[in-house]
Amino acid sequence: MTATNAAQSKRTDKEKVLYLTLAGVFAAMIYLLTAFVKVPTGAGYTHAGDSAVFLAACLLPAPYAAAAAAIGAGLADGLSGFVVWLPATLVIKALAALCFTSKKETIINKRNLLALLPALVLCAVGYSLYQAIFMLGGVSKTAFATAFAQVPAYCVQTAIGAAIYILVGTALDKMKFKQHLSHKTAR
Repeated sequence: MTATNAAQSKRTDKEKVLYLTLAGVFAAMIYLLTAFVKVPTGAGYTHAGDSAVFLAACLLPAPYAAAAAAIGAGLADGLSGFVVWLPATLVIKALAALCFTSKKETIINKRNLLALLPALVLCAVGYSLYQAIFMLGGVSKTAFATAFAQVPAYCVQTAIGAAIYILVGTALDKMKFKQHLSHKTAR
C-alpha cells in the first residue's frame, strides 16, 4: 500500500466514523423531537421530528440519513405507545430522507427545497395507505375514504417540519456549518 492509499484509507475511515456518529446523534434528535416536541391533534399529534429527518438528509450520505430517520422516528413510535405505526414509519421516514441530497454546499438549496414536496406526498400518502390497508380492514372504499381523510393532518405535520427545517437550515448555512463539517472529514 502506498502512502497516498494509506492516507486515503485513513480519511475514509474517519469519514465513516464521523457519519456513523452523526447518524446516531440525528437518530436521537429525531426521536426526541418526535416523542417530546409535539402538539396533540384529532389525528394523533404533530411533532418537530420531520425537521431533523430533513436536516440529517442534507448533511449525511443517503444510507446514513435513511438509517437515522428510520431509527429515530421508529423509536419514537415504539416507545411512545404507537407501535402499530412502526412498520410504516420505518419505511416512510427512510424514503423521505432519500428525497434530499447532501452533495450540495448548502443545506437550503433549490434541490432540497423541491425535495420537501415528495417528502410531504410520501408521508401523507404512505401513512394513509398503511392505515387503510393494515388498520382499517383492507382494501375497501370505506377504509380508503376514512384513512385519506387524515391527509390534511399529515400535510400540516410535514409542513411544520419543513418550516422548522428551513429556519434551522438557513441559520446553519449562515454559520457555514456544512463547510466546517467537510473540513472535519478532510483532516
